[in-house]
Amino acid sequence: MAAPIMTNKIGVIVDSFQVGLKEGLLKAKQVGADGVQIYAVRGEMDPANLTPAARKELKAYIESLGLQISALVGDLGGHGFQDPSQNREKIEKSKRIMELGMELGTNIVTTHIGIVPDDRNSQVYETMHAACSELSSFANGMGAYFAIETGPETSAHLKSFLDSLGSKGVSVNFDPANMVMVTGDDPVQGVHTLKDYIVHTHAKDGVKLGSIDPRDVYGFYGYEAELDHEKIAAMAESGEAFREVPLGEGSVNWDAYLQALNDIGYKGYLTIEREVGTNPERDIQLAVEFLKKYRG
Repeated sequence: MAAPIMTNKIGVIVDSFQVGLKEGLLKAKQVGADGVQIYAVRGEMDPANLTPAARKELKAYIESLGLQISALVGDLGGHGFQDPSQNREKIEKSKRIMELGMELGTNIVTTHIGIVPDDRNSQVYETMHAACSELSSFANGMGAYFAIETGPETSAHLKSFLDSLGSKGVSVNFDPANMVMVTGDDPVQGVHTLKDYIVHTHAKDGVKLGSIDPRDVYGFYGYEAELDHEKIAAMAESGEAFREVPLGEGSVNWDAYLQALNDIGYKGYLTIEREVGTNPERDIQLAVEFLKKYRG
């Protein structure tokens, strides 16, 4: 098949540069990105730590660089929304992150919610469903999206969960590498399965090297592992069960994947995420150049 023409804007996760917010924003501009995604869960970007004046200053600074915010990251780690004793606090913080996003000019917050159980009658499923129903209604009411990142479960199972929430305020941040590395799901088919929910994507690539229980990667309530991005990055670098690799060097068929996004009419960002490697700036620069080749 002929290579598809890509018209999507290219984003970069600022935190992937590992140099702090202001310098990361400058580097995003230097590598040729159109926009940025920023973690907003702790430190200077925690909504509780950003005064109204600081929010206006940050928005103005990003605009002065000619950048947009593609999304915020609102991933609170732990067991996602599986632990009922923590959900009230996590739900309220997620709402504050969505409000911050709207102030900064984006209506998308991406997150992990925990693995959706197969058993709809389980306590964990019911706990997650209640939390996500509330967040979906909240997001929908303000014209925002709380976007679940793909990977912990198959696209068909995730769609079934999303269909049950009653609105599309909880939607999808599509990460093709997570799918191929952990569940072995097909990203191309996944795009078509989740087409009604995809509002943001991560540009990442990887390979699956062996069988692995998704609970060992993403954690599960009542199971020893919790969601921890540093742990996942270490797993993706060690390469025992899966490995994150530069764009175009993994199992994601980029021609077919980008064509699938075109087919469903996706117009949002392709935001580069790089969680491994000793020279993230170089890797991100190469990823931007890789994607720009599809612009014709």
